[in-house]
Amino acid sequence: MIIGLTGGIATGKSTVSNMLKEKGFPVIDADIAARAVVEPGQPALQEIVDAFGSDVLSADGSLNRQKLGSIIFHDEAKRKQLNEIVHPAVRAWMMAEKDKAVQKGYKTIVFDIPLLFESKLTWMADRTLLVYTDPAVQLQRLMNRNGYTEEEASARIQSQMPIEEKKELADDIINNSGTKEETAKQLEQWLTRLGLDS
Repeated sequence: MIIGLTGGIATGKSTVSNMLKEKGFPVIDADIAARAVVEPGQPALQEIVDAFGSDVLSADGSLNRQKLGSIIFHDEAKRKQLNEIVHPAVRAWMMAEKDKAVQKGYKTIVFDIPLLFESKLTWMADRTLLVYTDPAVQLQRLMNRNGYTEEEASARIQSQMPIEEKKELADDIINNSGTKEETAKQLEQWLTRLGLDS
């Protein structure tokens, strides 16, 4: 069973992801995949250089994210071009990791994908689990965590699909508006309900 774990910014997805790791579930993280596929020597990095020029490389041959970011930030077409290189590579990397976990005998594998719904990747998972937080709590946590003003925090939250919309799309929801203990209890109940073990 493949679980697609997702959330919104500052809803506590990493907290739940870590709880699942502690319980022995293999967690395959899309953010780690996104870094791995652009390491020196990886085909995706070469494709990025072919598309955007060698200026996007640092002196040591690694990807200069700031340089690349400044190119794609204001250019929708270039951003799309980058995504067309990186996204398939990320999916392939995650699928390869999943195959390794299956070979090791794991029965339940977690795909941690922040933009699961936005990137239309629900096909990669058998079930989706959303870490949800009340929007007011989400705003407060983001301000506390990153030292943002309310305006800055709001802007970042609004750049994502609204958490209420994700709630409609998810198979299962863990409400992380309360304490860590309450979240852990909900996770436990969810695992029991679905009869999941690693």
